[in-house]
Amino acid sequence: MTIAEIFKTMDYGPAPESADAAKAWLADHHEQFDLFIGGKWQAPEAGAYLDVHNPATGEMLAQVADAAEADIDKAVKAARKAQKDWAALSGHQRARYLYALARNIQKHARLLSVVESMDNGKPIRESRDLDIPLVARHFYYHAGWAQLMGTELRDYQPVGVIGQVIPWNFPLLMLAWKIAPALAMGNTVVLKPAPYTPLSALVFAEIVAESGLPAGVVNIVTGGDEAGVSIVAHPDIDKIAFTGSTQVGRIIRQATAGTGKKLSLELGGKSPFVVFEDADQDGAIEGLVDAIWFNQGQVCCAGSRLLVQENIADAFIQKLKARMAKLRTGDPLDKTVDLGAVVDPVQYETIDRWVKLGVQEGATLFQPDIPMPEKGCYYPPTLLTDVSPASTVVQEEIFGPVLTALTFRTPQEAIALANNTRYGLAASIWTENINVALEVAHRIKAGSVWVNSTNLFDAASGFGGYRESGYGREGGKEGLYEYVRPIWQTRPTPNITLPMNANGKPDVKSWAAHTPTRPTPLNGKSTTNGTLPTLDRTAKMYIGGKQKRPDGAYTRPVLGPKGVEVGQVGDGNRKDIRDAVEAAHGARGWADRTAFNRAQVLYYIAENLSARSDEFANRLVALLGATQKEAQREVDASIDRLFTYAAWADKYGGTVQETTLQGLVVGFHDTLGVIGIACPDEAPLLSFISLIAPAIARGNTVVAIPSEKYPLLATDFYQVLDTSDVPGGVVNIVTGTRDHLTQTLAEHEDVDAMWYFGSAAGSAFVEYLSASNMKRTWVNYGEPLDWYDSEKAAGERFLHESIQVKNIWVPSGV
Repeated sequence: MTIAEIFKTMDYGPAPESADAAKAWLADHHEQFDLFIGGKWQAPEAGAYLDVHNPATGEMLAQVADAAEADIDKAVKAARKAQKDWAALSGHQRARYLYALARNIQKHARLLSVVESMDNGKPIRESRDLDIPLVARHFYYHAGWAQLMGTELRDYQPVGVIGQVIPWNFPLLMLAWKIAPALAMGNTVVLKPAPYTPLSALVFAEIVAESGLPAGVVNIVTGGDEAGVSIVAHPDIDKIAFTGSTQVGRIIRQATAGTGKKLSLELGGKSPFVVFEDADQDGAIEGLVDAIWFNQGQVCCAGSRLLVQENIADAFIQKLKARMAKLRTGDPLDKTVDLGAVVDPVQYETIDRWVKLGVQEGATLFQPDIPMPEKGCYYPPTLLTDVSPASTVVQEEIFGPVLTALTFRTPQEAIALANNTRYGLAASIWTENINVALEVAHRIKAGSVWVNSTNLFDAASGFGGYRESGYGREGGKEGLYEYVRPIWQTRPTPNITLPMNANGKPDVKSWAAHTPTRPTPLNGKSTTNGTLPTLDRTAKMYIGGKQKRPDGAYTRPVLGPKGVEVGQVGDGNRKDIRDAVEAAHGARGWADRTAFNRAQVLYYIAENLSARSDEFANRLVALLGATQKEAQREVDASIDRLFTYAAWADKYGGTVQETTLQGLVVGFHDTLGVIGIACPDEAPLLSFISLIAPAIARGNTVVAIPSEKYPLLATDFYQVLDTSDVPGGVVNIVTGTRDHLTQTLAEHEDVDAMWYFGSAAGSAFVEYLSASNMKRTWVNYGEPLDWYDSEKAAGERFLHESIQVKNIWVPSGV
């Protein structure tokens, strides 16, 4: 046999990682673990335990406590007791603790890697070389932010006690993503790992004790659904951070509605992997292996939708099939294995059900003829071709080693296909043309975009999604804002009981009920009989840059301080809101204008408002009964607010992230899209401008519901917009009953965010209804804001609510 023949026929020899240390750790605990609460192990109140199995072999590894409501309450009390003292530590002191955690994670890295692979089924190469080093990196990085909080985040304070629920696909890494920033910012945590994969979190609990953290700062509670529900529902938890499925994220959004709890959600994905004709095809193939078969495809940002340019598609698919035939599936502790086991038989059946459904719908199935273990939860790498953009397997998250493939002809078609999903977590773009790469990266709606690369992560770069992939970021400075609140703000604690319907759901109809107005009832005499009536001028809606009569043809009176009618406005309905949303979508080109141009338009608005200052002041006097001085103050403050956001328009575009990548990572402040805004009655002109100005400064378009009591200020204002070069559809104004109109905006599938400044009940309903498409919300829980206070009612907080961070990764090298 020649040397060439030897190379062609040789096979991998086994390269097993020893499990002795992990087995010894399990044996030290007699294969049974209690809850880590208040710095010590505590048995569950009900004495219940869950079995934990190795998915590669089916053998039971250990039993872990199954926490119930009483156990969660005990953990929350421990966290609350510890929080005040933990927050009172200096930034340097907290940094020392996080640094100790990072160092001890590195010391125990081998044990953590083996435990992770035994518990989860992922190959040891992934847990050892990727997961655990990144865990340590997060604690090092956030130790730095703890040190700097007093200077760089001096205007913020900790949120308080954080409830965190993490998934089974990256057990320890998800723990680090959540615990590190929370602790750095002075919060304490109650964390629940997934019931399938709790073991690495329990090793971490011992590292917490080893690192000397005060008792109660970190509490690890294992358990099933009851434990998760108890964390979400606990009244003394100030924030929920969840990573998991969009379906469960929807439930959590509804469960926390109206409670005043902060919420961040990192949910599902169906990420596109786009290959252009000029791409390095061999490099793209290797990238695709990492994109979809990394961790057996059990990755929320897995590149599960291959989009390949039509003229190279056949050759590319053939190369891909040949590469799939070389993949190795087997024992996760074998260092030569590419794919390990999926996490559980239930997940195996779920994956297989999706694949069979795809075949039933006409997909062509390819699975390579490779050796598969006879025992354990192993699913082969799978390719589905001959699918359409509407195929179920193209639209739904499978969460397994299954790739679908479609073709495109032009970059515009590639962008359209990439965005043809309700998700928006990540994307990967392969091309040698930097112009194409950056344009497509800009256009694809996703929180992370990798150019000629995939699945790149770092603590300095925030990770999170658009649309139904959730909101909030984990990592980077942008991730810190999830764990702080403004220093002047107390935790909102609205005390409301929502009305329920016959099905036990919040009664939206009763909250949003509205009967159009009708003539004033006769009271025996008329003060106008015999006098010549004034000429009627009913202010219309403002939709798509045009004045428009309300769809229902109803109007509503606007009364002055003594109950005398000052004017009338249109009484909007759901059709008017839908028309306004359509107009707002039609004005999406506003986001493509330069920031400088948007700044100029805002300056023009301020200039034209200033020219009509007396008119607006007189309107305020008539509506509110304010003195001329008070009215002029509000107009002047409104002009000042416009100048503020004109100034910010070209100064909030993003940052260059200092990651471990050799190349460039840009944290780009992207638009949200269409924002619905329900304005308050307080300071009706100032609050209206304070809300729409930051939104349009950052390139969004808005559908605004002005003050219900004083809408004439907004209808006067659209005359200012008409003379200020504001494109039609950028600002749309629909007058009427706030909550009646808000319902349609909050439920609308094509509205990307909803801001509501009204009642506590209205805030709760907005958060509840937003779960339909997981739109971002910003509500005031019925607490009025001092709109004249620029610290509270202007600046970075409003800009932050107007953007979503997209991180674009561009590796470099020669």
